[in-house]
Amino acid sequence: MNRPLKNHNPQAGFSMIEVMVSLVILLLGLLGLVGLIVVSQRAETESYQRSQALLLLQDMVGRIDANRRVATCYAITTDTVNGVPYLGKGSTLTPACGFGTTQANTLATSDLSAWSGLLTGTAETLGGSNLGAMVGARGCVSFDIATGIYLVSVAWQGIATTAAPGTSLTCGKGLYGDEALRRVVSMNVQIANLN
Repeated sequence: MNRPLKNHNPQAGFSMIEVMVSLVILLLGLLGLVGLIVVSQRAETESYQRSQALLLLQDMVGRIDANRRVATCYAITTDTVNGVPYLGKGSTLTPACGFGTTQANTLATSDLSAWSGLLTGTAETLGGSNLGAMVGARGCVSFDIATGIYLVSVAWQGIATTAAPGTSLTCGKGLYGDEALRRVVSMNVQIANLN
């Protein structure tokens, strides 16, 4: 008895529905990965800008400390409610100093001009455009006569909204559209009386 052979293989291949389900699962995974990369890139950029701001903050604190006999020359931000005037992006302030020796005055003026340049990104250029520093960087230095404390601040525009800076941090106030985009780092500095 010869029986005819039957082609009976239950696992002959994938059906079209199985292939489509697999592709949808793969695409969802890839979209999640792309979203993670975007969030990671944003966080990296925010971190880079914050580190640049901290470097510029320390730079000005060091400049004030090195020329402490005319520290008052560095206190350019006289309107502490609105955080103006400031140095950096959009600044029209021309630093000038009238205290102490000519050498100390020249150094203070030079320091403020150099800091303004660093805030606008002149340390790194490409094709004639400034690339250094942060987006819309501005620097403020104020002096509280009652406490004898200088407040050095650096403000810039962040990428995504977050909590707005406290009311005591006025550098760059109202200059970035949404206050939740404004970022500020600051440091209090007290200079000893050397006289």
